Amino acid sequence: GAIGVVLPVLTGILPWLTPVAAIGLVLTMLGAMATHLRRKEPQMLVVNLVLLSLAAFVAYGRFVA
Repeated sequence: GAIGVVLPVLTGILPWLTPVAAIGLVLTMLGAMATHLRRKEPQMLVVNLVLLSLAAFVAYGRFVA
């Protein structure tokens, strides 16, 4: 996922893939949060929320800017 977010911007090849990869990471983190809730692991939700926030920030920044 990180390669999909960073590489298109660095190379200049298909830079529109960066926000798409970031949205994929957001969806992955939502799934991870659901899994941690189901397994009764609430302490992991903080990590997932931080990663989700970072990916959402990148997606928003690349779609708007």
